[in-house]
Amino acid sequence: MAKSILGMGNPLLDILATVEQSVLDEWGVTLNNAIMAEEQHKPLYVKLAESHPVQYIAGGATLNSIRVAQWMLGAEAGKTSFVGSIGTDAFGKQMKEQVAADGVNGVFLELADVPTGTCAVLVKDAERSLIANLSAAEKYDATHFAGEAVTRAVAEASIFYLAGFPLTHDGGKAAVTAVCEHVNAAGAAKHLCMNVSAPFIAMFFKEPLLAAFESADYVFCNETEAFALSEAMAWGIPEGESEKIAAKIAELPSKRPIPRTAIVTQGAEATCVAIAGGKSETFAVAGNPHTLTKEMIVDTNGAGDAFVGGFLSQLALGKDMAACVRAGHYAAGIIIQRAGCTVPATPASF
Repeated sequence: MAKSILGMGNPLLDILATVEQSVLDEWGVTLNNAIMAEEQHKPLYVKLAESHPVQYIAGGATLNSIRVAQWMLGAEAGKTSFVGSIGTDAFGKQMKEQVAADGVNGVFLELADVPTGTCAVLVKDAERSLIANLSAAEKYDATHFAGEAVTRAVAEASIFYLAGFPLTHDGGKAAVTAVCEHVNAAGAAKHLCMNVSAPFIAMFFKEPLLAAFESADYVFCNETEAFALSEAMAWGIPEGESEKIAAKIAELPSKRPIPRTAIVTQGAEATCVAIAGGKSETFAVAGNPHTLTKEMIVDTNGAGDAFVGGFLSQLALGKDMAACVRAGHYAAGIIIQRAGCTVPATPASF
């Protein structure tokens, strides 16, 4: 029987569109990156919907991973929960409906005076650029985390997953701290999994990120985020040497009774896994469905989130590291053949 998984993060309704280079240039963004919307980006969301065909998808990094984990667990419906804040607007209603349809227990703080957060997902040549307008997502109030519904979900969960993004606002930081305290009090019976999530988190929110890592048994990032953290830590490791960076992440200070595992994904290249005080391994991205032609790849939005979701699903089932990573590769391979981080209607065949 699978252990319960709880994610806490910034729920965002993705507004996904395939765009031209001129659109990226107009808004000053680059592919394979994620940024917070600034004042000059505010008109983007309406303009994008007016000028391009768009899809609306329940998203945000953590929610993506939780939805994929739920899909991978299949018959274990309701084994995942998600906590975050949304508006009471039409986008918030759509978010709740999609989350429920995916079998995830959504425990939302609903705010009447703030719109639901959105994220422009600009796709070009199967790569993506993300511009997040947090709105309600950054208005999370930690008092909600102490409420009955969240307390029940927290008590039932054995695995917690947090992206780095909640560390950018006070309510998120308070909730992250509460999760860390809960996991530490439970000892080895519960696990916290965290993600660097974006280079700017490593660069500008390093202190709260490192503080949370002290309570994390598993830390995820991609190669770009790993290098950003390496630079922020002044480790002096050249870009591209992800195995060495994974080993350094694994050895960061820890309050946990078990060694930390660091996982660095590298797209189609091998995934690096390092365990504190132990060995480092690489796992090739190979096998079905990864015998893909370029034409079969629709977009890479959510590939990293899907990897985490696949990994968590097998961690919840008590599988070994090789199985967890293989499931991550499988889930990512499925997602990149679809528009946005959406799961098929058919069960996973992993």
